[in-house]
Amino acid sequence: MDAQGRGRADDIDPADQWVLNPQTGDYELRLSPSAGQSAQPGVPGPRGTAPRPGARGAGQPGGRRGREPGREPGREPGRDQGREHGSREHGRDQGREQVPGQRRRRAQPEAAAGGRRKQRPKKKSTGKKIAIWSSGTVAFVVVAAAVGGYLYYQHLNDNITSVSDDGAGTGGFSKDRAINILLVGTDKRSGKGNDGYGDEGSAGHADTTLLLHVSKDRSNATALSIPRDMITDIPDCPTKQDDGSTKDIPGSQQVRFNESLGQGGRTPSCTMRTVTEITGIKLDHFMVADFNAVKTLSSAVDGVDVCLAKDIDDPKSHLKLSKGKHTIEGEEALAFVRTRHSVGNGGDLSRIELQQQFLSSLMRKLKSGGTLTSPKKMISLAEAGTKALTVDSKIADIMKLRDLGMELGKLDMKNLTFATMPVDDNPAEKTPITVVPKQPQADELFSMMREDVSLTEVKKKEKKEKAAVAARLKGPKADASEVRVDIYNGSGKTGAAQATLSWLQNNEGVSKSSQQGNAPKNLPKTTLEYGKDQADQARRLAQLMGLPGAALKQGESEKNAQGLPAMVLTLGADFKGAGQPITAPSKAPDGVQKVEADKTVCAK
Repeated sequence: MDAQGRGRADDIDPADQWVLNPQTGDYELRLSPSAGQSAQPGVPGPRGTAPRPGARGAGQPGGRRGREPGREPGREPGRDQGREHGSREHGRDQGREQVPGQRRRRAQPEAAAGGRRKQRPKKKSTGKKIAIWSSGTVAFVVVAAAVGGYLYYQHLNDNITSVSDDGAGTGGFSKDRAINILLVGTDKRSGKGNDGYGDEGSAGHADTTLLLHVSKDRSNATALSIPRDMITDIPDCPTKQDDGSTKDIPGSQQVRFNESLGQGGRTPSCTMRTVTEITGIKLDHFMVADFNAVKTLSSAVDGVDVCLAKDIDDPKSHLKLSKGKHTIEGEEALAFVRTRHSVGNGGDLSRIELQQQFLSSLMRKLKSGGTLTSPKKMISLAEAGTKALTVDSKIADIMKLRDLGMELGKLDMKNLTFATMPVDDNPAEKTPITVVPKQPQADELFSMMREDVSLTEVKKKEKKEKAAVAARLKGPKADASEVRVDIYNGSGKTGAAQATLSWLQNNEGVSKSSQQGNAPKNLPKTTLEYGKDQADQARRLAQLMGLPGAALKQGESEKNAQGLPAMVLTLGADFKGAGQPITAPSKAPDGVQKVEADKTVCAK
């Protein structure tokens, strides 16, 4: 089958078998009126498993039906007319969504009801039902494509390629915490028609890398691009081999980030470890796409709308477009996201911005009613997405991808921001061709993502839970000399508790403090536990150390060495150093390259 999910001319077109029932919001299998079969239609999703393409059924051997000469593939006289012109008498029954037993009930005489026609129940809101069913499709593009797995589960499962995450991930996303997914585009030459791209003979690199972070409350998200030519350290990577054994692939120091994939036998799990080392963010899953992903996904939605502020004629990417708006797909779409010499300053950062604009537009197209309510487009997306992706083995199941998509679909796209990691030209090069992280802006951006702070104003009301957390910092504060606290080191950083103690006593006047060594276990976040009569002390210490409201937890104080009640401060992995605030910045650092997903931008 090709990327559109079609087989030979005599195969059933799955898009013509499934239609949306506006009363239930589900896609249902509609059988041909002329097929003459009596089998009950299957129901996608939780109610049943849809038949695989080519399975026997529909009253025809092998599940196939013949087509008359000159008939458009997948269409039948009257049925599509009835779908498009429901008010016409001709084809009305054919165009109406069928449910099991409906045709038989229609044939019964109305006398059973006393000569009166039964009143039909009031229809539920079609738009609301569609939104409920398809909410997963407004998630990030590759996840959204997989949500179409409701339609034919096993077939799509067979499309998915998976690789172990080698323990680099969290073990799986969860509904009660933030979600972090690594999205990687590789320049490996693979697939039909890709011999003109990438490095010939290469195992591929991490050519395009995005870290998608969705906040715990799903109110905002950031898609962070990591430049491929950024100089960084790549850690040692234990990697599962084809024979089931594990090989430790040695790390590299001060090399390009894109070498974290493909080179020396490195798999996507090594790119995961590298991103975690850079950002401090533990990832849940990864998804890797090749050149075909852009071509097939853009074609599956009948093209992506883009805008250019000037004419582009780039012989290296083969992109030739005039100034203004265009709808591009296939090879032209791939050329668009690969071009860099004719936009911006001609470097990789300009190409990243162009890719972010393309993805934003593709997401808007996915969210449009013309896509969500079209079985044909949803099936094409499902086929394209599952064929073009390699995912980690913990999510190599279409239903798991669907669940992830539904969870991410809670996000309003207005609150999704594409950003690029702040970098500077490499000062070690006379003619810079690589970049290095720009500090402190890069760390500030990572901190915002870890703390679920949106890069743009979140267009929704603050939840009561957030207001309650913020309220912990409001109220009277004790004098620093009255703050009594025991400090434990759960950060994993040697000497952190002692350094904090020295800073509090010598710089801030917190004389009633002591350090108690290592905590029983390391913690991801710093916590301050205090008794009910110590809230004023907790607020003062939070102010001094820059603790967020979420770090404060009212509970039980402990007895210090003098037998007096003391608060318990446990330093976590988010601890940056004595005197350095743990609270993330409230707005993006100056100079961060951003693209808001709900806005159309013309590439310059």
